[in-house]
Amino acid sequence: MDIQIREIHKGFGNFPALRGVNLDIHSGELIALLGPSGSGKTTLLRTIAGLELPDAGQILFGGTDTAPLPVRERRVGFVFQHYALFKHKTVQDNVAFGLRVRKGPDRPSESVIRQRVLELLDLVQLSGLEKRYPAQLSGGQRQRVALARALAIEPRVLLLDEPFGALDAKVRKDLRRWLRELHDKTGYTTIFVTHDQEEALELADRVVVMNRGRIEQVGTTSEVYEQPATPFVFDFLGSVNVLAGEVQGRHLRIDGTELTLDTDREHPAGAVDVYVRPHDLRLVEDSSPGLGAAVRSVQRTGAVVRLTAELDHSGETVEVELSHLDPFALNRRGGDRIRVLPAVYGLFPRAPHAALRTLPDVDPKSVPEHRERGRLG
Repeated sequence: MDIQIREIHKGFGNFPALRGVNLDIHSGELIALLGPSGSGKTTLLRTIAGLELPDAGQILFGGTDTAPLPVRERRVGFVFQHYALFKHKTVQDNVAFGLRVRKGPDRPSESVIRQRVLELLDLVQLSGLEKRYPAQLSGGQRQRVALARALAIEPRVLLLDEPFGALDAKVRKDLRRWLRELHDKTGYTTIFVTHDQEEALELADRVVVMNRGRIEQVGTTSEVYEQPATPFVFDFLGSVNVLAGEVQGRHLRIDGTELTLDTDREHPAGAVDVYVRPHDLRLVEDSSPGLGAAVRSVQRTGAVVRLTAELDHSGETVEVELSHLDPFALNRRGGDRIRVLPAVYGLFPRAPHAALRTLPDVDPKSVPEHRERGRLG
């Protein structure tokens, strides 16, 4: 089932939770709504489900406006973060609930319901637990019961609100892989809400990054991580160094050092912020173009060596991540002199640094012409 979201607005009192949201979701996609608390992702999910009514705009399922349809007729399976299971009902009765509350000819017979429940419990790998109660299950098992209950009604759309938020890290990782496999088996159009960047990038076909009720960027996991459209997306998806720079023609000046922009396009001249992730900073030979810095601390975590260094002229702090196999990472200590070069970067017109983390009013379509990713030389 494909979904079209057109100019959705939703407010709660004076708080604008959604501000002109437009989004097309293709049939069979697994979509992640990603953003910080208060970004509007759960409100958008609940609006799609019909649990919230928009103040303006349209949501279409397969080209049909859902506004006149009550929640039950939308055939949406909804999985809540805290399971919302009936404590006094067995696993079997929880999964069967959506089928048993149907009325008239829409209600299957008990034998059909039981067969459907057993098939779903087998699908979610809970066969043999149908007589247990929620209190007798682990958190991961309860979440699977909640998912089986959502699937029982044969939904056109499956919606999950922070489905793994209440689980510990190890169980979350296991269930993420399992959910991706389950999605590929069922083929349902699935939308899930998360604030966990790793979860979104690992699971989704496409990621919708939201901030303050608006969509900052929509793209594949590679696109949103490797080609962020706005400073907010760059900053939200992983660690990033933000350095002050100045563009003049095909040259970029950072920390008193002039570097050549290796690109076919010229950037607008003027002050820019240079966004570069720690693993995209390379250590280079002393004779190579780069920024001089002094190492302040070294930390190794498994196969990753993290250096914190202070740039010579501005005193700005940068973080560098290297593989433990990188010859430049060997035997580094505080006080060592290094040269760093941004290998992959993003350039954005200079903004006050206090506002860099909250830029909800930036139109992503207006930014790429002022942004380039490439290599400095």
